Amino acid sequence: MKVAVINFSGNVGKSTVAKHLLQNRIKDAEFVAVESINSDEGDGDQVRGKQFGALQEQLMMLDAAVVDVGASNVEDFIKLMQQYRGSHEDFDLYVVPVVKESKQMRDTIATIQALKKMGVPAKKIRVVFNKVESDDVLEEAFYPIFAFHEGEKAFTLKTGAVIEYSDLFQRLRAMNMTVDELLADTTDWKAKLKNPANPEEKAQAANMISMRRLAASGKENLDAVYAAVVAK
Repeated sequence: MKVAVINFSGNVGKSTVAKHLLQNRIKDAEFVAVESINSDEGDGDQVRGKQFGALQEQLMMLDAAVVDVGASNVEDFIKLMQQYRGSHEDFDLYVVPVVKESKQMRDTIATIQALKKMGVPAKKIRVVFNKVESDDVLEEAFYPIFAFHEGEKAFTLKTGAVIEYSDLFQRLRAMNMTVDELLADTTDWKAKLKNPANPEEKAQAANMISMRRLAASGKENLDAVYAAVVAK
């Protein structure tokens, strides 16, 4: 599977979706970041939007990939994809994360319209609702997205594709870890909390125990979101 994570808007969680939701769930997926304002958020090849020809050839050689298209390069990315006629068919899915701020929702709609104009079918465009709080009513918080879907059916809407609000991903970014890496850590942090070598270790142990608790519920949420996103 080859997936592009894309949105004209920044601050919608593209890197979170690409690295924490998709990359570790698609077997042998290579992560490729199209250089952007947030290209320093993780490892991976950095390519500029105007290097699309090279990126296209790279993707042809891969069986699986997750391409994180930075907001500052989306316009070039789409224009160049139109020049390389038919290149949009190289991706199995286009995942468009959205948050409930008005500007980001407008940009999300514009992104979907641009993909539709290029010839990407609705079944390949999947919206992921990000940073959704427990008391949000999805249809109300994201009313413009639901109204757009009702009017044009230009994308596939899955009400299960909801990433719950959590400070987990911001904290993981600071630690340069993924959810799976955190959960795979076998250190007995509870023992270190009870018998720390120094105050710094005690604070670290408390932080790691807290993070593991967040990661356990976060992984369960992401598993459900992934199942919704890839479902036909």
